[in-house]
Amino acid sequence: MSQRRALLADALRPARSLLLAGFASCVLAAPVMGQALESESRFIVELEGGPAWQAKNDVQVPNDASGTRIALDDLTGSGPFPAFRLYAEYRPGRRHGLRLLAAPLSLEGTGVLPEPANFNGESFAAGTPTTARYRFDSYRLTYRYRLVSNSSWRVDIGLTGKIRSAKISLEQESVSSSYSNVGFVPLLYAAATWQPAPGWSLALDADGAAASQGRAFDISLKLYRDLSDRWSLSAGYRTLEGGADVEDVYTFAWFNYLTFSAVYRF
Repeated sequence: MSQRRALLADALRPARSLLLAGFASCVLAAPVMGQALESESRFIVELEGGPAWQAKNDVQVPNDASGTRIALDDLTGSGPFPAFRLYAEYRPGRRHGLRLLAAPLSLEGTGVLPEPANFNGESFAAGTPTTARYRFDSYRLTYRYRLVSNSSWRVDIGLTGKIRSAKISLEQESVSSSYSNVGFVPLLYAAATWQPAPGWSLALDADGAAASQGRAFDISLKLYRDLSDRWSLSAGYRTLEGGADVEDVYTFAWFNYLTFSAVYRF
């Protein structure tokens, strides 16, 4: 399983690099001087769903010699797992926008530990069926400012306040333990949208930040098709990676999604 995980991570790493490079290219290539702003809706709601796969999911509680580094994806499998998120955006002015996001994520599976493990003060035996549960719910408020808007390009930058609610648990026949944490994380926001033809648009959207205690990156690339003035559909790819390396816990995960969404404007 560990070899499979390493191969999957190596295979997906170029995709994440390509997204980052593509985003930088979009921002640099966008024209600085725009024409008149196109007519836009004041309220936008987007419901996104699709399968998600784990490339890695490592945890250690506590993050010292008494805890064991455990690969949760070896217990739960790599997926796919169902994932959904909901966006609601309000645009009070020509260049300003506020966006709310609710992105719950939970999964579970049963496997066997390759060696005895200590998790959150409890000892778990090797070779025994072990159920792992992982929950990572993300709630965000983003302010974004439109730098460029014309018939072909839209470029936004902004700030995101993220509240994450996480819980990890292990359970065997005679022992169980869980670790939960709620915290606030500030992120930088950037986006670029290219409209190659009427009714079609390609959008790159990113939240991210990194520090010595950890990092968080959420990047998507979506192709949108307008069905009418109010409705659009999209399909795309999302990568979500990050975690924390602090005294209480070590946890880093990397998820990759296929996304499908419906957008309503009013």
